[in-house]
Amino acid sequence: MIVPNSQTLLDVRGLCASVSGIEILTGIDFTVKCGEVHAIMGPNGSGKSTFAKVLAGHTAYEVTAGAVLFEGRNLLEMAPEQRARAGIFLAFQYPIEIPGVGNRQFLRLAYNAVQAERGHDELDPLEFDDLVHEKMKLLEMNPEFLERSVNEGFSGGEKKRNEILQMALLEPKLAVLDETDSGLDIDALRVVSNGVNRLASRDNAIVMVTHYQRLLNHIVPDYVHVMDGGRIVKTGGKDLALELEERGYEWIAQGART
Repeated sequence: MIVPNSQTLLDVRGLCASVSGIEILTGIDFTVKCGEVHAIMGPNGSGKSTFAKVLAGHTAYEVTAGAVLFEGRNLLEMAPEQRARAGIFLAFQYPIEIPGVGNRQFLRLAYNAVQAERGHDELDPLEFDDLVHEKMKLLEMNPEFLERSVNEGFSGGEKKRNEILQMALLEPKLAVLDETDSGLDIDALRVVSNGVNRLASRDNAIVMVTHYQRLLNHIVPDYVHVMDGGRIVKTGGKDLALELEERGYEWIAQGART
């Protein structure tokens, strides 16, 4: 178990957001400290993925109320690329393919952009190759994937491994994993989860968006939050996920209405 260092990393207060004029998030309060692992669960349409994308700065979503501080900075004033360089990482539920863009070049460009932001020297191609090959071992990835276009022709599990490879290279302060377990078979889930666990430390934090308790058997959360109707309606420990598995989300929804 990682001992948190008690520093507040993310502080969300009364966050509301809409897309195409339809309100999705209706007032989220959410705090994450360094060293913590949070799981966000809830039925389809509850706002889980919207929340993840709003944190990353997806331009399709309009924040209509609330405040979000990241290490004390106003996150909502930062462009998506500024958020990424500051240490926020979003692993997509459906990673896109980028034909014609080599995976090795893409990863090195992203890595060096973050290194420059942190005041560190960039790596030349040979130095980067040594680093990326070492990180690929965490995810049991074949180095041949570096020679292909980003995610082009990758299976679902291979795309998810490539996402966590990016996370391993960028070493974000806050990693938001949007349904990373979707589309993974048992072996791929084990490998991806092991990679995430080995990257967790007392100086960073992880927020996992998931429908199912099975991911939490591999990446054990400190807190489980249940979303419904665009807000967090219940928070508990890891046992809350087991109770959800047994009783379903309707149990939570009924409690929120009473």
